[in-house]
Amino acid sequence: MSTNLSQRFENWTFKASEDQEWMPAQVPGCVHTDLLRLGKIPDPFYGTNEKEVQWIDKKDWEYRTTFDIEPFLYTQEHIELVFDGLDTYADVYVNDTHVLSADNMFRVWKADVKALVKEQENMLRIHFRSPIQEDLPKLEKLGYALPASNDQSDVGGLGDKRVSIFARKAPYHYGWDWGPRFVTSGIWREVRLEGWADVKIHDLFIRQNKVNATSAQVTAVVEVETSQPVDTVIRIGADGQRWEKDVSLQAGSHTIEVPILIQNPKLWWSRGLGEAYRYTFAAEVLQGERSVASCEVKTGLRSIRLVRDPDEAGASFYFELNGVAVFAKGANHIPNDSFITEVTRERYMHEIISAAESNMNMLRVWGGGFYEEDVFYDLCDEYGIMVWQDFMFACSMYPGDEAFLNSVRYEAIDNVKRLRNHPSIVLWCGNNEIDSAWAHYIEHGGWGWKKDYNAEQRERIWADYEAIFHDLLPEVVEAYAPGIDYWPSSPIVSLTGDEKQHAHPSTSEGDIHYWGVWHNVEPFENYNIYVGRFMSEYGFQSFPEYKSVRTYAEEEDLALESEVMLAHQKNGAGNRLIKQYMDMYLHEPKDFPSFLYMSQVLQAEAMKTAIEAHRRRKPYCMGTLYWQMNDCWPVASWAGMDYLGRWKALQYYAKRSFNDVLVSVDGTKEDVTDIYVISDQLKPVEGQLQIQLIGFDGTVHRDETLEVSVAANSGEKLLSLRNTDWLEGHDAATTLLRLALHQEGVTDIVQEHYFVPAKELALQPASIKVSGGADEDGVYLVLESDVLAKQVWMSSEVEGVFSDNFFDLIPGFPVKVKFTSREGLQQADVISNPGAAQVRSMADFIRVN
Repeated sequence: MSTNLSQRFENWTFKASEDQEWMPAQVPGCVHTDLLRLGKIPDPFYGTNEKEVQWIDKKDWEYRTTFDIEPFLYTQEHIELVFDGLDTYADVYVNDTHVLSADNMFRVWKADVKALVKEQENMLRIHFRSPIQEDLPKLEKLGYALPASNDQSDVGGLGDKRVSIFARKAPYHYGWDWGPRFVTSGIWREVRLEGWADVKIHDLFIRQNKVNATSAQVTAVVEVETSQPVDTVIRIGADGQRWEKDVSLQAGSHTIEVPILIQNPKLWWSRGLGEAYRYTFAAEVLQGERSVASCEVKTGLRSIRLVRDPDEAGASFYFELNGVAVFAKGANHIPNDSFITEVTRERYMHEIISAAESNMNMLRVWGGGFYEEDVFYDLCDEYGIMVWQDFMFACSMYPGDEAFLNSVRYEAIDNVKRLRNHPSIVLWCGNNEIDSAWAHYIEHGGWGWKKDYNAEQRERIWADYEAIFHDLLPEVVEAYAPGIDYWPSSPIVSLTGDEKQHAHPSTSEGDIHYWGVWHNVEPFENYNIYVGRFMSEYGFQSFPEYKSVRTYAEEEDLALESEVMLAHQKNGAGNRLIKQYMDMYLHEPKDFPSFLYMSQVLQAEAMKTAIEAHRRRKPYCMGTLYWQMNDCWPVASWAGMDYLGRWKALQYYAKRSFNDVLVSVDGTKEDVTDIYVISDQLKPVEGQLQIQLIGFDGTVHRDETLEVSVAANSGEKLLSLRNTDWLEGHDAATTLLRLALHQEGVTDIVQEHYFVPAKELALQPASIKVSGGADEDGVYLVLESDVLAKQVWMSSEVEGVFSDNFFDLIPGFPVKVKFTSREGLQQADVISNPGAAQVRSMADFIRVN
């Protein structure tokens, strides 16, 4: 950031506009969190308290502070009041003079206040207008409702009056099918005074023109404002090198481009392919040798493009990084909290490190939240996690009046400029699911929205859609982040302007959201059928673990249809669906805590089926992002990590299924088991695959070894086994295949395969022996069992993660597991100890008849 002088504000107070009492406030923050800290409202996340706080969004609120200006700042020629984020409809007053009105949560708002401020005893006051009261008249004026299927207006006491689409505000604040309805107001990002004289650098963009291993041709684009004419030098420095340009500037704003050539650059790579190296570029405005303004940014040098080339099947859809076709592995990211300012750097670190530890290389920032904090992208840059970045539009149709379009344009410019130096951002996407939901070119397609509108209304709504997503947003990306691809909607086939445009599960172009499993109650096996070129959404729900559930529910609430359990299940049929699928695939749980465990195993098995089906189809399919990475409150949802950051079974399964080298089994054909090795690494896989037929008591019935040689960044089917031949009369319900890929100097990659569905396995109670120790890598546990122990779950007294969990433990094959505390994940020198650890397996949770 620039070296301009700045000053932050303290000692904030707030109140409802109609009240007299001012109360202490925390900024950044919001009304809900301030009221909670003061004990004025109950914990919104607990029990059914969500409905108890819906009154908050119907009121106007005010925040204020008094301040003196630091003497050196006061003497500056320019003093600007800068809000990085106001949520949402706000009128700002300095010393009782109105200086700006905000109407977009996602924008930066500034006002020149030099003429209004005194050196001492100034007053800053912000009046927040109720987003509900502000937008209800817009709905009346429009004359008909626009689709907004996730807006829980009924929870908010508004009946069917959905107003979320009028506000440029985080859509999920109005509720979603995994999140509560808390329509916030407040100063949600930093507010400060900025002072400068003579010269100011407003922005530094490192435009990457052509980057490869030989050279990086980039341009430093420097935005400079001067208050008077000046002859100067713009100097750019990075890694000990310098580039300069002489310029003569008149008073006003200027954009100066400085060409830069770096020979043999260190490239930025995604996780698994190489180092995520970043350069620090510093820009200075010089008068003589004196620096009068400066600014620095970090960025990684890389070439990135979305490759959509026609082929025999349709058209490809993959990301090419530095000339390498990358199979994208990861999940969809939602906001980490209903109250954004509650998310600490530590929580962001836990999420991104968890993604990296789970062998992910991509997160999709979904369009119903907000443009994430800088720390999120910094961490993605650091850990090599590519980001698919949606603009903030999801599952709704939006107005297209001039004021709305102008607001969206400024929002897009602000955020594209803020984020464009991050090497992790590899795509900008217009919206989530709107093209396929409306399905303009298929009369009875989509989500049934169109039937509620006449022909004229339909055409107007679609024209407004195209104005935003086919015209405005791609223009902004091209102008302000050249070189980064834009994708109009997720999912979509391509912009054809006819019925071929809209995605469906069988399309062989574009990206796919496949929800037949879950919403349509299709079997897990269908994940093997509906495989597209890039699977950008699919998912299956589970509950958090018992310890997490008890943070919002009492013992008497622990029943599937209790009021509290239903309040913490935002997908209407969700609890019933989990039970329905569990009856299909797993043994019956013995009690409700067991149901929680079984729900996680069920979810994990579903996602393993999907992920590995997608990876086995490489290179036809080149991306798999499950729904979803995280939660914004404690809830039953599709997340792999619960709200408290605890890894569910899914997270551990994903770590194994996303391994850079994977042994995968397809057992969907009758009496045939197909065995694959898939590799995302940039060197060949050479080794031996050991195939063992083992009884649940540990008896090895058959043991064979196959030489393996798989080319870099590829996958192949190694062999097909006939089940009846391999079983040789052994009971399929008590026999398994153990596959182990042995490579020199590499930890064995192990996969188990069963010949019958999990529900038919003859599981016995297991006696699991646990021993432990410590080595240079930290604390470890060694587990051994007398009989097959399926889905062994270790839980620790200390918050943290195990190197493996929810795994199958076979007699004669001890498993060594390392524990890392949550603190240890983020600080390598922290010694992690799990404390008291509990070890259980599936047999401990099932009902015995």
